[in-house]
Amino acid sequence: MRISFDLDDTLVCYHAGVPQEPRLHWFLRLFIHDEPLRQGTPELMRQLRQRGWEVWVYTTSNRSPAAVRRWLRWHGVLLDGMVNQDAHDRHLRRSPQDRPPSKNPAAFGIDLHVDDSDGVRMEGEQHGFQVAVVTPDDRDWTAKVLCAADELARRGDGR
Repeated sequence: MRISFDLDDTLVCYHAGVPQEPRLHWFLRLFIHDEPLRQGTPELMRQLRQRGWEVWVYTTSNRSPAAVRRWLRWHGVLLDGMVNQDAHDRHLRRSPQDRPPSKNPAAFGIDLHVDDSDGVRMEGEQHGFQVAVVTPDDRDWTAKVLCAADELARRGDGR
């Protein structure tokens, strides 16, 4: 099964008061753009992998997949795949008239998407994909994600 995570305000939190993983060593930051990674991310990803999940990122930003992979790898997170805005558009907007939802994880074989946006959750209801919403101020966000993943796996809704 595949799970994807949004970056901005989900894994990357610039909000004051949101606990963060330690920043990368200053020398690494010369080569890698180090953003504030939400506390608990590496352990959550390890737990998901142990449960048999593939871990992806699905973002509406145009961050480079290679740069995101390197940055997360230095934080101890291995990605199985990434969808950025460019990949989303190439896959879902075959003509200028196409108006796909802002995200469509199911189109990429993703069973569960984690996002901070209630709007993405509503798109999921309309377009038939599963979304777990976690906000930057949600201190129990990792437990919420694990619960949603376990529930989906238990129901057998994934591929």
